[in-house]
Amino acid sequence: MTGMEGRGGKRLIVVGDRVLIEPEEGEERSTVGLYLPASAVEKQSVRGGRVLATGPGTPIGAPIELDEEPWKIGSGEARYLPVQARVGDFAIFFRKAAVEISFEDREYLVVPQAAILTLVREADKGPEPVF
Repeated sequence: MTGMEGRGGKRLIVVGDRVLIEPEEGEERSTVGLYLPASAVEKQSVRGGRVLATGPGTPIGAPIELDEEPWKIGSGEARYLPVQARVGDFAIFFRKAAVEISFEDREYLVVPQAAILTLVREADKGPEPVF
């Protein structure tokens, strides 16, 4: 889970399974070398950008012990299924699912993980986590 520091002590915190993206403007070929077909660009159905921050993931319930009663409220810590996107990845996502926001006079997109089609990650970022 990451956030982004702003001016004056403000911090932008991404929640849930959402990803904060700095959108790439305009061209058919992305900065990471992916080619977006003309049909996708013309219809404006997909868009790309750099991942700046991610939420903690999808909240999941704590496992219930067999001897526990299911209606009892557990005091356990919150648990999350983490998002696949990492800071620095380049994401291709459905444009319609993105929400535009402005923070510290800059424009960003907040995208749910389900709307991300693919991620491009540098090879030296380490192996994919196994869950």
